[in-house]
Amino acid sequence: MKYGLFIRGQYRAKESNMNARFEELMEQVRMAEQLGFDDLISGMHYAGYPLQQFQLIPFLSRAMAETKRMRLITGIILLSLHKPLDIAEQLSSMDVMSGGRLVFGCGLGYREVEFRGFGTTTKERVPRLIENLEAIKKLWTEDHVNMKGSHFELSDTTLSLKPMQKPHPPLWMGANADAAVRRAAEIVDTWFINPHQRMDTIERQLEIYKRALDEFGKPFPDELPMMREIFVAETRDKAKEIARPYLEEKYKVYHQWGQDKAMPKGDDNLDLDFDELTKDRFLFGSPDEVAEQIISYEKRLGVTHMVLGMQGVGMPQNQMLESMHLFAEQVMPKVAGA
Repeated sequence: MKYGLFIRGQYRAKESNMNARFEELMEQVRMAEQLGFDDLISGMHYAGYPLQQFQLIPFLSRAMAETKRMRLITGIILLSLHKPLDIAEQLSSMDVMSGGRLVFGCGLGYREVEFRGFGTTTKERVPRLIENLEAIKKLWTEDHVNMKGSHFELSDTTLSLKPMQKPHPPLWMGANADAAVRRAAEIVDTWFINPHQRMDTIERQLEIYKRALDEFGKPFPDELPMMREIFVAETRDKAKEIARPYLEEKYKVYHQWGQDKAMPKGDDNLDLDFDELTKDRFLFGSPDEVAEQIISYEKRLGVTHMVLGMQGVGMPQNQMLESMHLFAEQVMPKVAGA
């Protein structure tokens, strides 16, 4: 099992010292490297009020200087909002600068404010994602690319810099809806399982994913990543008590943003009592309890990579680091020895 630390860096709008919070995030990066985490992941949102957060590409580029070993995963770039030439160039630079440690995670996005801000619509997001990804693959692997898309034209175009990894960095796709899970099977290397769904939904969608892989003549991927919110403490009750106010606030905001609308029917409501919301979704507990849950994901789903969100909105640094230490020093060995 591999482990990735997902650093959202989300803080309340009233937080005034974001430079100090940034330095705390760099401490988390250094600690993750020391404790044996395999990957560092960050996400992307724009106009995120009432939250503040750092943008993905500059954040990971700066964090790169704090780590020599961990992979750097874009989790996820909202690819429908962007131009393929720009993303291909930016990520090529990151791959070379990091010594070939980049993983390109992408997805659709769902927030109207983001699509309007970039001059597009949610109706256009699927074809834009597909054509953008096709263009990026071409730019990474070919010279003198010619391709006309709905919102770009590549004419005899060769990148300034190709990625270090050949033919290109690994491709992940975040997917919530059933159709998006099929799309991930078709056009990228692996499905990045989202943190919001219950286990019964994930198991049902995993069957969709497997059937789609068979349909497209592709083997089951070597790497199957899944994200989960997590907090480790002496007991489950203690873990839930500490994490509750910070995660409760985060999921209220995500409900306001409309995250529910991107989720599959029957499991598309984040406006739940916290106890109900956490049931079968979040990893809370003692080291033994969390290890057992991860082992069950490995056995039931074939998950090979846990991406872990350890810090809710505004959670103090000392609480986050304490949970992180417990996870690395007690949970990881228990899973490895199972």
